[in-house]
Amino acid sequence: MSWLLGRNRPQQPQEMPSGEGGNPDGATAGERSGDSQLSKAERKAMEAYRFDSSALERAAEAARTLERSKHAREALDLSKMQELTRQQEYQQKVKEYEAHIEQAKVEQKRIDHEERRKTLIEETKQQQQRAQYQDQLARKRYEDQLAQQQRVQEENLRKQEESVARQEAMRRQTIEHEIEMKEKNRLKMLEHEMRVKAKVDRENRDINLEQIRLKAQEQRTTILEGIKTAGSVIGSGVEAMLTDWDKVLTAAGGLSLLALGVYAAKGATGVTARYVESRIGKPTLVGETSRFAMLDAVKHPVKYIQKLKSKPADALQGVVLNPKLEERLRDVAIATKNTRINKGMYRNVLMHGPPGTGKTMFAKKLAEHSGMDYAIMTGGDVAPMGKEAVTAIHKVFDWSQASRRGLLLFVDEADAFLRKRSSEHISEDLRAALNAFLYRTSEQNSKFMLVLASNTPEQFDYAINDRLDEMVEFTLPGLEERERLLRLYFDKYVLQPAAEGAKRFKLEQFDYGAACSKMAKICEGMSGREISKLGVSWQAAVYASENGVLTEKMVLDRAEAAAIQHKQKMAWLSEQERLDHKSITGGKSN
Repeated sequence: MSWLLGRNRPQQPQEMPSGEGGNPDGATAGERSGDSQLSKAERKAMEAYRFDSSALERAAEAARTLERSKHAREALDLSKMQELTRQQEYQQKVKEYEAHIEQAKVEQKRIDHEERRKTLIEETKQQQQRAQYQDQLARKRYEDQLAQQQRVQEENLRKQEESVARQEAMRRQTIEHEIEMKEKNRLKMLEHEMRVKAKVDRENRDINLEQIRLKAQEQRTTILEGIKTAGSVIGSGVEAMLTDWDKVLTAAGGLSLLALGVYAAKGATGVTARYVESRIGKPTLVGETSRFAMLDAVKHPVKYIQKLKSKPADALQGVVLNPKLEERLRDVAIATKNTRINKGMYRNVLMHGPPGTGKTMFAKKLAEHSGMDYAIMTGGDVAPMGKEAVTAIHKVFDWSQASRRGLLLFVDEADAFLRKRSSEHISEDLRAALNAFLYRTSEQNSKFMLVLASNTPEQFDYAINDRLDEMVEFTLPGLEERERLLRLYFDKYVLQPAAEGAKRFKLEQFDYGAACSKMAKICEGMSGREISKLGVSWQAAVYASENGVLTEKMVLDRAEAAAIQHKQKMAWLSEQERLDHKSITGGKSN
Protein backbone atom coordinates (compact mmCIF):
# COMPACT_ATOMS: atom_id res chain seq x y z
CA MET A 1 0.00 0.00 0.00
CA SER A 2 3.01 2.32 -0.01
CA TRP A 3 2.25 3.42 -3.51
CA LEU A 4 -1.20 4.47 -2.46
CA LEU A 5 0.28 6.39 0.44
CA GLY A 6 2.68 7.94 -2.02
CA ARG A 7 -0.30 9.15 -4.10
CA ASN A 8 -1.78 10.88 -1.14
CA ARG A 9 1.50 12.46 -0.05
CA PRO A 10 1.64 16.14 -1.06
CA GLN A 11 3.93 16.83 -3.97
CA GLN A 12 6.74 19.31 -3.48
CA PRO A 13 6.72 22.20 -5.92
CA GLN A 14 9.45 21.96 -8.53
CA GLU A 15 11.68 24.92 -9.07
CA MET A 16 11.71 26.38 -12.50
CA PRO A 17 15.06 26.86 -14.32
CA SER A 18 16.62 30.21 -13.97
CA GLY A 19 16.69 30.62 -17.68
CA GLU A 20 12.96 30.86 -17.58
CA GLY A 21 13.12 33.75 -15.11
CA GLY A 22 11.09 31.91 -12.46
CA ASN A 23 7.92 31.99 -14.53
CA PRO A 24 5.78 29.15 -13.27
CA ASP A 25 4.10 28.72 -16.58
CA GLY A 26 7.43 28.56 -18.51
CA ALA A 27 6.31 31.33 -20.85
CA THR A 28 8.81 33.57 -22.52
CA ALA A 29 8.78 37.28 -22.48
CA GLY A 30 7.57 37.39 -26.04
CA GLU A 31 4.70 35.21 -25.13
CA ARG A 32 3.87 37.35 -22.14
CA SER A 33 3.97 40.43 -24.26
CA GLY A 34 1.74 38.65 -26.82
CA ASP A 35 -0.64 37.58 -24.08
CA SER A 36 -0.93 41.04 -22.76
CA GLN A 37 -2.11 42.18 -26.11
CA LEU A 38 -5.04 39.61 -26.04
CA SER A 39 -8.41 40.38 -24.57
CA LYS A 40 -9.66 38.84 -21.38
CA ALA A 41 -12.09 36.54 -23.17
CA GLU A 42 -9.43 35.25 -25.51
CA ARG A 43 -7.15 34.50 -22.60
CA LYS A 44 -9.90 32.47 -20.86
CA ALA A 45 -10.50 30.52 -24.06
CA MET A 46 -6.82 29.67 -24.43
CA GLU A 47 -6.53 28.60 -20.78
CA ALA A 48 -9.37 26.17 -21.33
CA TYR A 49 -7.35 24.32 -24.00
CA ARG A 50 -4.10 24.11 -22.00
CA PHE A 51 -3.09 20.56 -20.73
CA ASP A 52 -1.66 19.98 -17.25
CA SER A 53 0.80 17.07 -17.51
CA SER A 54 1.65 16.99 -13.83
CA ALA A 55 -1.04 14.44 -13.09
CA LEU A 56 0.36 12.06 -15.69
CA GLU A 57 3.77 12.46 -14.28
CA ARG A 58 2.58 11.68 -10.80
CA ALA A 59 0.72 8.61 -12.11
CA ALA A 60 3.85 7.37 -13.88
CA GLU A 61 5.85 7.90 -10.75
CA ALA A 62 3.30 5.99 -8.71
CA ALA A 63 3.33 3.12 -11.21
CA ARG A 64 7.11 2.89 -11.00
CA THR A 65 6.93 2.98 -7.22
CA LEU A 66 4.29 0.20 -7.30
CA GLU A 67 6.43 -1.97 -9.54
CA ARG A 68 9.33 -1.61 -7.19
CA SER A 69 7.11 -2.45 -4.18
CA LYS A 70 6.90 -6.03 -2.86
CA HIS A 71 3.13 -5.82 -2.37
CA ALA A 72 2.36 -5.09 -5.99
CA ARG A 73 0.70 -8.50 -6.61
CA GLU A 74 -1.47 -8.18 -3.53
CA ALA A 75 -2.56 -4.72 -4.55
CA LEU A 76 -3.43 -6.05 -8.01
CA ASP A 77 -5.46 -8.96 -6.52
CA LEU A 78 -7.20 -6.55 -4.21
CA SER A 79 -7.99 -4.32 -7.14
CA LYS A 80 -9.38 -7.33 -9.04
CA MET A 81 -11.48 -8.38 -6.07
CA GLN A 82 -12.82 -4.88 -5.74
CA GLU A 83 -13.61 -4.86 -9.45
CA LEU A 84 -15.26 -8.29 -9.15
CA THR A 85 -17.31 -7.07 -6.16
CA ARG A 86 -18.40 -4.05 -8.13
CA GLN A 87 -19.39 -6.30 -11.05
CA GLN A 88 -21.38 -8.58 -8.75
CA GLU A 89 -23.10 -5.58 -7.23
CA TYR A 90 -23.79 -4.38 -10.71
CA GLN A 91 -25.14 -7.83 -11.71
CA GLN A 92 -27.36 -7.87 -8.59
CA LYS A 93 -28.67 -4.43 -9.44
CA VAL A 94 -29.25 -5.63 -12.98
CA LYS A 95 -31.21 -8.66 -11.66
CA GLU A 96 -33.20 -6.47 -9.29
CA TYR A 97 -33.95 -4.21 -12.20
CA GLU A 98 -35.00 -7.20 -14.33
CA ALA A 99 -37.17 -8.52 -11.45
CA HIS A 100 -38.70 -5.09 -11.13
CA ILE A 101 -39.34 -5.10 -14.87
CA GLU A 102 -40.95 -8.60 -14.64
CA GLN A 103 -43.11 -7.46 -11.72
CA ALA A 104 -44.08 -4.40 -13.72
CA LYS A 105 -44.98 -6.72 -16.63
CA VAL A 106 -47.10 -8.92 -14.31
CA GLU A 107 -48.80 -5.85 -12.89
CA GLN A 108 -49.37 -4.59 -16.40
CA LYS A 109 -50.87 -7.97 -17.38
CA ARG A 110 -53.13 -7.86 -14.33
CA ILE A 111 -54.21 -4.34 -15.23
CA ASP A 112 -54.78 -5.45 -18.83
CA HIS A 113 -56.80 -8.47 -17.62
CA GLU A 114 -58.87 -6.23 -15.32
CA GLU A 115 -59.43 -3.81 -18.16
CA ARG A 116 -60.49 -6.67 -20.46
CA ARG A 117 -62.82 -8.00 -17.73
CA LYS A 118 -64.37 -4.56 -17.29
CA THR A 119 -64.64 -4.27 -21.04
CA LEU A 120 -66.38 -7.69 -21.25
CA ILE A 121 -68.76 -6.73 -18.43
CA GLU A 122 -69.54 -3.47 -20.15
CA GLU A 123 -70.03 -5.26 -23.49
CA THR A 124 -72.29 -7.83 -21.78
CA LYS A 125 -74.28 -5.04 -20.18
CA GLN A 126 -74.53 -3.26 -23.50
CA GLN A 127 -75.67 -6.50 -25.18
CA GLN A 128 -78.27 -7.09 -22.45
CA GLN A 129 -79.54 -3.53 -22.78
CA ARG A 130 -79.57 -3.95 -26.54
CA ALA A 131 -81.44 -7.26 -26.20
CA GLN A 132 -83.93 -5.71 -23.76
CA TYR A 133 -84.42 -2.78 -26.08
CA GLN A 134 -84.91 -5.11 -29.04
CA ASP A 135 -87.33 -7.19 -26.95
CA GLN A 136 -89.23 -4.04 -26.01
CA LEU A 137 -89.31 -3.03 -29.64
CA ALA A 138 -90.51 -6.49 -30.68
CA ARG A 139 -93.15 -6.47 -27.93
CA LYS A 140 -94.20 -2.97 -28.94
CA ARG A 141 -94.46 -4.09 -32.56
CA TYR A 142 -96.44 -7.14 -31.49
CA GLU A 143 -98.75 -5.01 -29.36
CA ASP A 144 -99.14 -2.56 -32.24
CA GLN A 145 -99.97 -5.47 -34.54
CA LEU A 146 -102.50 -6.80 -32.05
CA ALA A 147 -104.00 -3.33 -31.67
CA GLN A 148 -104.12 -2.94 -35.44
CA GLN A 149 -105.74 -6.36 -35.81
CA GLN A 150 -108.22 -5.49 -33.09
CA ARG A 151 -109.04 -2.20 -34.78
CA VAL A 152 -109.45 -4.00 -38.10
CA GLN A 153 -111.66 -6.62 -36.47
CA GLU A 154 -113.70 -3.94 -34.72
CA GLU A 155 -114.04 -2.05 -37.99
CA ASN A 156 -115.11 -5.23 -39.80
CA LEU A 157 -117.51 -6.04 -36.98
CA ARG A 158 -118.91 -2.53 -37.09
CA LYS A 159 -119.37 -2.77 -40.84
CA GLN A 160 -121.04 -6.17 -40.45
CA GLU A 161 -123.30 -4.80 -37.73
CA GLU A 162 -124.18 -1.82 -39.90
CA SER A 163 -124.85 -4.14 -42.83
CA VAL A 164 -126.99 -6.42 -40.64
CA ALA A 165 -128.76 -3.38 -39.24
CA ARG A 166 -129.48 -2.07 -42.75
CA GLN A 167 -130.72 -5.47 -43.85
CA GLU A 168 -132.83 -5.74 -40.73
CA ALA A 169 -134.24 -2.26 -41.32
CA MET A 170 -135.06 -3.13 -44.94
CA ARG A 171 -136.63 -6.41 -43.84
CA ARG A 172 -138.62 -4.61 -41.16
CA GLN A 173 -139.77 -2.00 -43.67
CA THR A 174 -140.76 -4.78 -46.10
CA ILE A 175 -142.66 -6.63 -43.37
CA GLU A 176 -144.36 -3.42 -42.23
CA HIS A 177 -145.28 -2.62 -45.81
CA GLU A 178 -146.68 -6.14 -46.29
CA ILE A 179 -148.63 -5.90 -43.04
CA GLU A 180 -149.93 -2.49 -44.01
CA MET A 181 -151.04 -3.76 -47.44
CA LYS A 182 -152.65 -6.85 -45.87
CA GLU A 183 -154.44 -4.67 -43.32
CA LYS A 184 -155.68 -2.38 -46.07
CA ASN A 185 -156.89 -5.34 -48.11
CA ARG A 186 -158.54 -6.87 -45.04
CA LEU A 187 -160.28 -3.58 -44.23
CA LYS A 188 -161.43 -3.28 -47.83
CA MET A 189 -162.75 -6.85 -47.82
CA LEU A 190 -164.41 -6.31 -44.44
CA GLU A 191 -165.97 -3.10 -45.66
CA HIS A 192 -167.21 -4.88 -48.78
CA GLU A 193 -168.63 -7.74 -46.73
CA MET A 194 -170.36 -5.32 -44.36
CA ARG A 195 -171.88 -3.47 -47.26
CA VAL A 196 -173.08 -6.69 -48.81
CA LYS A 197 -174.43 -7.91 -45.49
CA ALA A 198 -176.15 -4.59 -44.82
CA LYS A 199 -177.69 -4.69 -48.23
CA VAL A 200 -178.96 -8.26 -47.67
CA ASP A 201 -180.25 -7.32 -44.21
CA ARG A 202 -182.15 -4.39 -45.63
CA GLU A 203 -183.65 -6.60 -48.28
CA ASN A 204 -184.57 -9.38 -45.77
CA ARG A 205 -185.54 -7.12 -42.86
CA ASP A 206 -189.22 -8.15 -42.80
CA ILE A 207 -188.40 -11.85 -43.00
CA ASN A 208 -185.87 -11.61 -40.16
CA LEU A 209 -188.28 -9.75 -37.91
CA GLU A 210 -190.92 -12.38 -38.44
CA GLN A 211 -188.50 -15.19 -37.66
CA ILE A 212 -187.36 -13.46 -34.45
CA ARG A 213 -190.93 -12.97 -33.36
CA LEU A 214 -191.85 -16.63 -33.91
CA LYS A 215 -188.72 -17.85 -32.05
CA ALA A 216 -189.48 -15.63 -29.04
CA GLN A 217 -193.09 -16.79 -28.87
CA GLU A 218 -192.05 -20.44 -29.07
CA GLN A 219 -189.38 -20.00 -26.35
CA ARG A 220 -191.83 -18.27 -24.01
CA THR A 221 -194.34 -21.10 -24.44
CA THR A 222 -191.62 -23.73 -23.72
CA ILE A 223 -190.44 -21.94 -20.53
CA LEU A 224 -193.99 -21.62 -19.17
CA GLU A 225 -194.74 -25.28 -19.75
CA GLY A 226 -191.42 -26.29 -18.10
CA ILE A 227 -192.17 -24.16 -15.03
CA LYS A 228 -195.64 -25.68 -14.72
CA THR A 229 -194.26 -29.22 -15.08
CA ALA A 230 -191.42 -28.66 -12.55
CA GLY A 231 -193.79 -27.06 -10.07
CA SER A 232 -196.23 -29.89 -10.23
CA VAL A 233 -193.49 -32.55 -9.91
CA ILE A 234 -191.70 -30.78 -7.00
CA GLY A 235 -194.98 -30.08 -5.28
CA SER A 236 -196.11 -33.67 -5.49
CA GLY A 237 -192.66 -34.87 -4.34
CA VAL A 238 -192.56 -32.53 -1.36
CA GLU A 239 -196.10 -33.42 -0.45
CA ALA A 240 -195.27 -37.16 -0.64
CA MET A 241 -192.03 -36.74 1.41
CA LEU A 242 -193.69 -34.64 4.10
CA THR A 243 -196.46 -37.11 4.49
CA ASP A 244 -193.90 -40.02 4.82
CA TRP A 245 -191.32 -39.61 7.75
CA ASP A 246 -189.21 -42.52 6.58
CA LYS A 247 -188.40 -40.67 3.36
CA VAL A 248 -187.56 -37.50 5.30
CA LEU A 249 -185.06 -39.37 7.51
CA THR A 250 -183.54 -41.14 4.50
CA ALA A 251 -182.98 -37.82 2.66
CA ALA A 252 -181.42 -36.17 5.71
CA GLY A 253 -179.06 -39.12 6.24
CA GLY A 254 -178.05 -39.13 2.60
CA LEU A 255 -177.24 -35.42 2.63
CA SER A 256 -175.18 -35.83 5.83
CA LEU A 257 -173.21 -38.72 4.39
CA LEU A 258 -172.62 -36.75 1.21
CA ALA A 259 -171.24 -33.75 3.15
CA LEU A 260 -169.07 -36.03 5.30
CA GLY A 261 -167.67 -37.73 2.21
CA VAL A 262 -166.87 -34.39 0.57
CA TYR A 263 -164.97 -33.07 3.62
CA ALA A 264 -163.18 -36.41 4.19
CA ALA A 265 -162.09 -36.54 0.54
CA LYS A 266 -160.82 -32.96 0.76
CA GLY A 267 -158.74 -33.68 3.92
CA ALA A 268 -157.38 -36.94 2.53
CA THR A 269 -156.45 -35.18 -0.67
CA GLY A 270 -154.48 -32.52 1.28
CA VAL A 271 -152.66 -35.15 3.36
CA THR A 272 -151.87 -37.21 0.30
CA ALA A 273 -150.64 -34.14 -1.56
CA ARG A 274 -148.33 -33.19 1.30
CA TYR A 275 -147.02 -36.74 1.57
CA VAL A 276 -146.44 -36.97 -2.19
CA GLU A 277 -144.73 -33.59 -2.18
CA SER A 278 -142.40 -34.57 0.68
CA ARG A 279 -141.53 -37.94 -0.85
CA ILE A 280 -141.57 -37.34 -4.60
CA GLY A 281 -141.05 -33.64 -5.30
CA LYS A 282 -139.11 -30.86 -3.64
CA PRO A 283 -140.25 -27.52 -2.18
CA THR A 284 -140.30 -24.36 -4.27
CA LEU A 285 -137.65 -22.60 -2.19
CA VAL A 286 -135.08 -25.39 -2.60
CA GLY A 287 -132.98 -24.60 -5.64
CA GLU A 288 -130.42 -27.43 -5.54
CA THR A 289 -130.37 -30.69 -3.62
CA SER A 290 -128.52 -33.99 -3.59
CA ARG A 291 -131.56 -35.81 -2.28
CA PHE A 292 -132.99 -38.19 -4.90
CA ALA A 293 -136.75 -38.51 -4.91
CA MET A 294 -138.74 -41.25 -6.62
CA LEU A 295 -139.20 -39.23 -9.79
CA ASP A 296 -135.46 -38.45 -9.91
CA ALA A 297 -134.62 -42.12 -9.47
CA VAL A 298 -136.92 -42.96 -12.38
CA LYS A 299 -135.54 -40.18 -14.59
CA HIS A 300 -131.87 -40.74 -13.75
CA PRO A 301 -131.38 -44.37 -12.63
CA VAL A 302 -127.62 -44.38 -13.36
CA LYS A 303 -126.95 -41.35 -11.16
CA TYR A 304 -129.14 -42.83 -8.44
CA ILE A 305 -127.16 -46.11 -8.47
CA GLN A 306 -123.84 -44.23 -8.50
CA LYS A 307 -124.96 -42.22 -5.52
CA LEU A 308 -125.90 -45.37 -3.62
CA LYS A 309 -122.46 -46.87 -4.36
CA SER A 310 -120.53 -43.66 -3.60
CA LYS A 311 -118.48 -43.50 -0.42
CA PRO A 312 -118.09 -40.48 1.88
CA ALA A 313 -115.30 -38.18 0.67
CA ASP A 314 -112.98 -35.84 2.52
CA ALA A 315 -114.78 -32.69 3.59
CA LEU A 316 -111.89 -30.48 2.47
CA GLN A 317 -111.12 -32.25 -0.82
CA GLY A 318 -110.70 -29.60 -3.50
CA VAL A 319 -111.18 -26.79 -0.94
CA VAL A 320 -108.14 -24.55 -0.36
CA LEU A 321 -108.31 -22.46 2.81
CA ASN A 322 -106.11 -21.06 5.54
CA PRO A 323 -104.49 -23.88 7.60
CA LYS A 324 -106.11 -22.73 10.85
CA LEU A 325 -109.51 -22.47 9.15
CA GLU A 326 -109.04 -25.90 7.57
CA GLU A 327 -108.28 -27.39 10.98
CA ARG A 328 -111.41 -25.87 12.48
CA LEU A 329 -113.62 -26.96 9.58
CA ARG A 330 -112.21 -30.47 9.79
CA ASP A 331 -113.28 -30.60 13.44
CA VAL A 332 -116.79 -29.49 12.39
CA ALA A 333 -116.91 -32.18 9.69
CA ILE A 334 -115.78 -34.94 12.06
CA ALA A 335 -118.29 -33.84 14.71
CA THR A 336 -121.12 -33.78 12.14
CA LYS A 337 -120.27 -37.24 10.82
CA ASN A 338 -120.17 -38.74 14.30
CA THR A 339 -123.42 -36.96 15.20
CA ARG A 340 -125.14 -38.64 12.25
CA ILE A 341 -123.69 -42.04 13.13
CA ASN A 342 -124.77 -41.73 16.76
CA LYS A 343 -128.13 -40.09 15.84
CA GLY A 344 -127.44 -37.07 18.00
CA MET A 345 -128.59 -33.48 17.79
CA TYR A 346 -127.03 -31.44 14.99
CA ARG A 347 -125.42 -28.04 15.65
CA ASN A 348 -126.40 -24.97 13.64
CA VAL A 349 -123.47 -23.26 11.91
CA LEU A 350 -122.98 -19.73 10.56
CA MET A 351 -120.37 -19.21 7.84
CA HIS A 352 -119.66 -15.56 7.16
CA GLY A 353 -117.10 -13.71 5.08
CA PRO A 354 -116.55 -12.16 1.64
CA PRO A 355 -118.27 -13.76 -1.35
CA GLY A 356 -116.45 -16.46 -3.30
CA THR A 357 -114.41 -17.77 -0.36
CA GLY A 358 -115.77 -21.36 -0.46
CA LYS A 359 -118.76 -21.33 1.91
CA THR A 360 -121.20 -23.14 -0.42
CA MET A 361 -118.50 -25.57 -1.61
CA PHE A 362 -117.64 -26.55 1.94
CA ALA A 363 -121.31 -27.02 2.83
CA LYS A 364 -121.68 -29.56 -0.02
CA LYS A 365 -118.44 -31.32 0.94
CA LEU A 366 -119.57 -31.40 4.59
CA ALA A 367 -122.83 -33.12 3.61
CA GLU A 368 -121.01 -35.66 1.41
CA HIS A 369 -118.40 -36.33 4.09
CA SER A 370 -120.99 -36.97 6.79
CA GLY A 371 -123.23 -39.07 4.51
CA MET A 372 -126.10 -36.58 4.60
CA ASP A 373 -128.19 -35.04 1.85
CA TYR A 374 -127.85 -31.33 1.22
CA ALA A 375 -130.36 -28.74 0.05
CA ILE A 376 -129.56 -25.16 -0.93
CA MET A 377 -132.05 -22.32 -0.70
CA THR A 378 -131.47 -18.61 -1.23
CA GLY A 379 -132.76 -16.00 1.18
CA GLY A 380 -133.55 -13.64 -1.67
CA ASP A 381 -136.27 -16.05 -2.94
CA VAL A 382 -138.40 -15.61 0.20
CA ALA A 383 -139.41 -11.93 -0.11
CA PRO A 384 -140.96 -12.15 -3.63
CA MET A 385 -143.35 -14.92 -2.45
CA GLY A 386 -145.27 -12.46 -0.25
CA LYS A 387 -147.93 -14.14 1.87
CA GLU A 388 -147.04 -17.56 0.46
CA ALA A 389 -143.57 -17.36 2.07
CA VAL A 390 -144.78 -18.73 5.42
CA THR A 391 -146.33 -21.80 3.78
CA ALA A 392 -143.21 -22.32 1.64
CA ILE A 393 -140.92 -22.25 4.70
CA HIS A 394 -143.09 -24.80 6.52
CA LYS A 395 -142.95 -27.03 3.42
CA VAL A 396 -139.15 -26.83 3.41
CA PHE A 397 -138.88 -27.97 7.02
CA ASP A 398 -141.53 -30.68 6.55
CA TRP A 399 -139.57 -31.92 3.56
CA SER A 400 -136.36 -31.83 5.64
CA GLN A 401 -137.93 -33.97 8.36
CA ALA A 402 -138.71 -36.71 5.80
CA SER A 403 -135.04 -37.35 4.89
CA ARG A 404 -133.81 -40.78 6.01
CA ARG A 405 -130.10 -39.88 5.83
CA GLY A 406 -130.45 -36.51 7.48
CA LEU A 407 -130.45 -33.22 5.59
CA LEU A 408 -128.00 -30.32 5.66
CA LEU A 409 -130.09 -27.24 4.87
CA PHE A 410 -127.81 -24.52 3.53
CA VAL A 411 -129.36 -21.03 3.42
CA ASP A 412 -127.28 -18.74 1.21
CA GLU A 413 -127.64 -14.95 1.59
CA ALA A 414 -129.58 -15.62 4.79
CA ASP A 415 -129.50 -11.94 5.79
CA ALA A 416 -131.97 -11.21 2.95
CA PHE A 417 -134.94 -12.38 5.07
CA LEU A 418 -133.47 -13.03 8.55
CA ARG A 419 -132.72 -9.39 9.27
CA LYS A 420 -133.80 -7.49 12.39
CA ARG A 421 -137.56 -7.30 12.87
CA SER A 422 -137.20 -3.72 14.11
CA SER A 423 -135.78 -2.62 10.77
CA GLU A 424 -137.80 -0.16 8.70
CA HIS A 425 -137.05 -2.03 5.46
CA ILE A 426 -138.75 -5.33 6.42
CA SER A 427 -142.34 -5.91 5.32
CA GLU A 428 -145.11 -7.64 7.24
CA ASP A 429 -144.94 -10.71 4.98
CA LEU A 430 -141.18 -10.97 5.50
CA ARG A 431 -141.61 -10.53 9.25
CA ALA A 432 -144.16 -13.37 9.24
CA ALA A 433 -141.73 -15.57 7.27
CA LEU A 434 -138.99 -14.80 9.82
CA ASN A 435 -141.32 -15.77 12.67
CA ALA A 436 -142.12 -19.06 10.92
CA PHE A 437 -138.40 -19.76 10.48
CA LEU A 438 -137.75 -19.01 14.14
CA TYR A 439 -140.61 -21.31 15.17
CA ARG A 440 -139.25 -24.26 13.15
CA THR A 441 -135.68 -23.78 14.46
CA SER A 442 -136.49 -23.10 18.11
CA GLU A 443 -135.07 -26.48 19.25
CA GLN A 444 -132.13 -28.69 18.29
CA ASN A 445 -133.05 -31.30 15.69
CA SER A 446 -131.76 -34.75 14.84
CA LYS A 447 -133.26 -34.75 11.33
CA PHE A 448 -131.58 -31.76 9.71
CA MET A 449 -128.60 -29.47 10.23
CA LEU A 450 -128.97 -25.74 9.57
CA VAL A 451 -126.05 -23.91 7.92
CA LEU A 452 -126.39 -20.18 7.25
CA ALA A 453 -124.13 -18.15 4.98
CA SER A 454 -123.96 -14.36 4.95
CA ASN A 455 -121.66 -11.54 3.90
CA THR A 456 -123.20 -9.16 6.48
CA PRO A 457 -124.09 -11.20 9.61
CA GLU A 458 -124.52 -8.02 11.65
CA GLN A 459 -127.95 -7.60 10.04
CA PHE A 460 -129.31 -10.81 11.62
CA ASP A 461 -132.13 -10.65 14.12
CA TYR A 462 -130.97 -11.41 17.66
CA ALA A 463 -133.19 -14.49 17.81
CA ILE A 464 -131.26 -15.91 14.82
CA ASN A 465 -127.94 -15.32 16.59
CA ASP A 466 -129.36 -17.17 19.61
CA ARG A 467 -129.97 -20.27 17.44
CA LEU A 468 -126.37 -20.46 16.16
CA ASP A 469 -124.01 -22.94 17.81
CA GLU A 470 -120.88 -22.38 15.71
CA MET A 471 -119.65 -19.31 13.80
CA VAL A 472 -116.86 -19.70 11.23
CA GLU A 473 -115.29 -16.78 9.39
CA PHE A 474 -114.09 -17.41 5.83
CA THR A 475 -111.31 -14.99 4.87
CA LEU A 476 -109.73 -14.17 1.52
CA PRO A 477 -106.91 -16.54 0.54
CA GLY A 478 -103.36 -15.50 1.43
CA LEU A 479 -100.27 -15.79 -0.76
CA GLU A 480 -99.75 -19.54 -0.15
CA GLU A 481 -103.47 -20.30 -0.57
CA ARG A 482 -103.60 -18.29 -3.81
CA GLU A 483 -100.62 -20.22 -5.16
CA ARG A 484 -102.28 -23.54 -4.24
CA LEU A 485 -105.51 -22.45 -5.90
CA LEU A 486 -103.68 -21.32 -9.04
CA ARG A 487 -101.84 -24.64 -9.26
CA LEU A 488 -105.14 -26.51 -8.73
CA TYR A 489 -107.04 -24.60 -11.42
CA PHE A 490 -104.04 -24.58 -13.80
CA ASP A 491 -104.01 -28.37 -13.60
CA LYS A 492 -107.80 -28.55 -14.01
CA TYR A 493 -108.34 -26.05 -16.83
CA VAL A 494 -105.01 -26.21 -18.70
CA LEU A 495 -102.85 -29.28 -18.04
CA GLN A 496 -105.63 -31.88 -18.11
CA PRO A 497 -107.27 -30.63 -21.38
CA ALA A 498 -103.82 -30.36 -22.99
CA ALA A 499 -102.87 -33.88 -21.83
CA GLU A 500 -106.16 -35.29 -23.10
CA GLY A 501 -105.42 -33.85 -26.56
CA ALA A 502 -108.33 -31.46 -26.73
CA LYS A 503 -108.91 -29.91 -30.15
CA ARG A 504 -107.11 -26.56 -30.63
CA PHE A 505 -105.63 -26.74 -27.13
CA LYS A 506 -101.85 -26.83 -26.82
CA LEU A 507 -99.47 -25.61 -24.15
CA GLU A 508 -96.07 -23.98 -24.55
CA GLN A 509 -93.21 -25.38 -22.47
CA PHE A 510 -92.36 -23.08 -19.55
CA ASP A 511 -91.95 -23.26 -15.77
CA TYR A 512 -95.57 -23.68 -14.63
CA GLY A 513 -94.72 -23.54 -10.93
CA ALA A 514 -92.79 -20.27 -11.29
CA ALA A 515 -95.65 -18.80 -13.33
CA CYS A 516 -98.16 -19.74 -10.61
CA SER A 517 -95.90 -18.13 -8.00
CA LYS A 518 -95.78 -14.90 -10.03
CA MET A 519 -99.55 -14.91 -10.49
CA ALA A 520 -100.10 -15.49 -6.76
CA LYS A 521 -98.41 -12.14 -6.11
CA ILE A 522 -100.34 -10.45 -8.93
CA CYS A 523 -103.75 -11.74 -7.71
CA GLU A 524 -103.53 -10.22 -4.24
CA GLY A 525 -106.96 -9.66 -2.67
CA MET A 526 -108.83 -11.94 -5.11
CA SER A 527 -111.25 -14.57 -3.87
CA GLY A 528 -111.29 -18.26 -4.75
CA ARG A 529 -114.19 -17.76 -7.18
CA GLU A 530 -112.29 -15.02 -9.02
CA ILE A 531 -109.22 -17.26 -9.27
CA SER A 532 -111.38 -20.10 -10.67
CA LYS A 533 -112.74 -17.67 -13.29
CA LEU A 534 -109.13 -16.83 -14.13
CA GLY A 535 -108.65 -20.53 -14.97
CA VAL A 536 -111.61 -20.36 -17.36
CA SER A 537 -110.11 -17.22 -18.95
CA TRP A 538 -106.94 -19.22 -19.79
CA GLN A 539 -109.06 -21.59 -21.83
CA ALA A 540 -110.75 -18.63 -23.52
CA ALA A 541 -107.31 -17.21 -24.38
CA VAL A 542 -106.36 -20.52 -26.06
CA TYR A 543 -109.60 -20.65 -28.04
CA ALA A 544 -109.19 -17.01 -29.14
CA SER A 545 -105.56 -17.44 -30.29
CA GLU A 546 -104.65 -18.11 -33.91
CA ASN A 547 -102.59 -21.27 -33.36
CA GLY A 548 -104.35 -22.56 -30.22
CA VAL A 549 -101.18 -22.46 -28.06
CA LEU A 550 -101.19 -21.08 -24.51
CA THR A 551 -97.96 -19.20 -23.76
CA GLU A 552 -96.55 -17.91 -20.47
CA LYS A 553 -97.15 -14.33 -21.60
CA MET A 554 -100.83 -15.07 -22.25
CA VAL A 555 -101.18 -16.64 -18.80
CA LEU A 556 -99.56 -13.69 -17.02
CA ASP A 557 -101.46 -11.14 -19.12
CA ARG A 558 -104.77 -12.75 -18.16
CA ALA A 559 -103.74 -12.67 -14.50
CA GLU A 560 -102.85 -8.97 -14.70
CA ALA A 561 -106.15 -8.22 -16.46
CA ALA A 562 -108.06 -10.10 -13.74
CA ALA A 563 -106.20 -8.13 -11.05
CA ILE A 564 -107.13 -4.84 -12.75
CA GLN A 565 -110.78 -5.91 -12.97
CA HIS A 566 -110.74 -6.89 -9.29
CA LYS A 567 -109.44 -3.43 -8.33
CA GLN A 568 -112.18 -1.84 -10.43
CA LYS A 569 -114.83 -3.95 -8.71
CA MET A 570 -113.48 -2.99 -5.31
CA ALA A 571 -113.60 0.68 -6.32
CA TRP A 572 -117.23 0.26 -7.42
CA LEU A 573 -118.04 -1.52 -4.16
CA SER A 574 -116.53 1.29 -2.09
CA GLU A 575 -118.44 3.87 -4.09
CA GLN A 576 -121.69 1.91 -3.70
CA GLU A 577 -121.20 1.58 0.07
CA ARG A 578 -120.53 5.30 0.30
CA LEU A 579 -123.71 6.10 -1.67
CA ASP A 580 -125.77 3.66 0.44
CA HIS A 581 -124.48 5.23 3.65
CA LYS A 582 -125.24 8.68 2.28
CA SER A 583 -128.77 7.68 1.28
CA ILE A 584 -129.44 6.12 4.70
CA THR A 585 -128.10 9.18 6.48
CA GLY A 586 -130.13 11.49 4.27
CA GLY A 587 -133.29 9.44 4.81
CA LYS A 588 -132.89 9.66 8.60
CA SER A 589 -132.17 13.37 8.50
CA ASN A 590 -135.28 13.97 6.50
